[in-house]
Amino acid sequence: MDTQSLQAFLAVADTQSFSRAAEQLHLTQPAVSKRIATLESQVGTRLFDRIGRRIALTEAGSVLLPQARRILFSVEDSRRALANLSGQVGGKLTLATSHHIGLHRLPPLLKQYTQRHPEVTLDLHFLDSEQAYQGVLDGTLEMAVVTLAPHPHEQLQVVELWRDRLCFACAIDHPLTYQTSQSVLSLTDLCEYNCVMPGAKTFTGSLIAQRFSQAGLELPVSMATNYLETLKMMCSVGLGWSLLPEKMIDSELVELKVDTPPIYRPLGYLVHTNRTLSNAARMMIEELENTRGESPIK
Repeated sequence: MDTQSLQAFLAVADTQSFSRAAEQLHLTQPAVSKRIATLESQVGTRLFDRIGRRIALTEAGSVLLPQARRILFSVEDSRRALANLSGQVGGKLTLATSHHIGLHRLPPLLKQYTQRHPEVTLDLHFLDSEQAYQGVLDGTLEMAVVTLAPHPHEQLQVVELWRDRLCFACAIDHPLTYQTSQSVLSLTDLCEYNCVMPGAKTFTGSLIAQRFSQAGLELPVSMATNYLETLKMMCSVGLGWSLLPEKMIDSELVELKVDTPPIYRPLGYLVHTNRTLSNAARMMIEELENTRGESPIK
């Protein structure tokens, strides 16, 4: 059972498509099909049911899936451990970040990192924080810099670096703008108007929903998106009030005065506790830790 066949198996299982798996692996579709056929021959059973264009794991495929992940995880871990012996900082660093952090927090850091370590190839993925967590857990990502989950995970080392204050905001011509100029608003006052929010299943969305739930209120969400820049646009054109990171509040928006304690969301990095980090990842963590002095947690 060779690792190339296992990689093809995981790619097909994750994408549910031979063509998309081929694109992901930079192979032709026949090459992927051949590797799957070889693996099926080695294990003596079919791993996928092919029903028209739909691909689904068989029972045997479902049993093999977690084992295949563990095997490839161990192989990659061994490769990194051996490569680290040279002391050189090079190779590929597979890093995920959220769109907001990638746009507002990381650019100066990434520029400095690539200048200091030109032998490192950055494989940068822009993902929702929840997807990034899963990627680090299953080994497809070496590390992630994202919004942190509200609850710890025993298999992950999670380090908070920054903390975003989320501001209640609306468009300059929204009715709430007049109200906030006259008095401090309550959460109940806000719920009389539609809002635009992060998805309910996102870490940020659940953090906001929890605050209103504790007050016995349900958010009147008219539209939701996981992209904060899109939320800002929708908020600024009057489609609803929202909660946005402090750094995003500009002349297009009015920060609302609301009678509730500040809401903060933690940002930081995470790695797998059982994974041997590459020298490239260790240097990235060093760069991230150095940002503490520049952007202290509030």
